[in-house]
Amino acid sequence: MADTDPSDPLAGRPERQPHDPPTALAEWGWRFHHLGIPTDVPRSGEVYLERFKMYVTGFETSPYGIEWMRFEEGSPIPELIRTVPHMAFEVDDLEAALEGKEILTPPNSPSTGVRVAMIAHDGAPVELLELGSRKSVRTGLTRRPGSPRDEMRNESPSPRRCRVSAPPASRAR
Repeated sequence: MADTDPSDPLAGRPERQPHDPPTALAEWGWRFHHLGIPTDVPRSGEVYLERFKMYVTGFETSPYGIEWMRFEEGSPIPELIRTVPHMAFEVDDLEAALEGKEILTPPNSPSTGVRVAMIAHDGAPVELLELGSRKSVRTGLTRRPGSPRDEMRNESPSPRRCRVSAPPASRAR
């Protein structure tokens, strides 16, 4: 067992073995949602999110849950999120999942029925999503169906959120 920090909630536990899933999945019940990768290369099918001054693409079409994110100058998104790839997990109870975590962006609702927050873990951003399509076991509330990407895809084009065509990029930067 490695040296442990007594303030670490996982202190004193055996180290994870190669065949073990991460604690977030195995014990906390989090579910993989997507991998967000920052890039400065325009990509085909980008969706512009005006309030965040960013473009996203790939989520709807990637069989692996990869989402590309390209940020404009002056984006209000924290630098860590703009520069380091992040894992995103669906959680049943966003507030409970945030307890004791370093919060980068507090809970917010980017679209109807969806709540998200970003945390930092060991220098890496992690996104937590509470989706309206799930019934919360902890609260018993039934939430509205849909995901943030479904709603973006189903909305009429507007000046705030529109598809941008660009040639496919061969690599992320």
